[in-house]
Amino acid sequence: MSARSLLDTLLAIERDLGRERPFAGAPRTLDLDLILYGETVLDEAPSLIVPHPRFRERRFVLEPLSEIAPDWRDPVTGRTVEELLRNLTA
Repeated sequence: MSARSLLDTLLAIERDLGRERPFAGAPRTLDLDLILYGETVLDEAPSLIVPHPRFRERRFVLEPLSEIAPDWRDPVTGRTVEELLRNLTA
């Protein structure tokens, strides 16, 4: 499955489960994101950017990722997950 197809599938799941997008940044009960797609780097802004542009700033993404792939390298920065996690300020 391509990254675009995967994102479309995630959006369909959100829609089927009642996710609404009334405005940018609105509170949500369900949020499925395509964060990584192997070593792929895509920029089809605004709808598809891989790796997710803010995953490096999100502890709730990096901590579980560090448990399963601490040595995986971000294809954009070249930093490992452990390095990204250590560099978080909060």
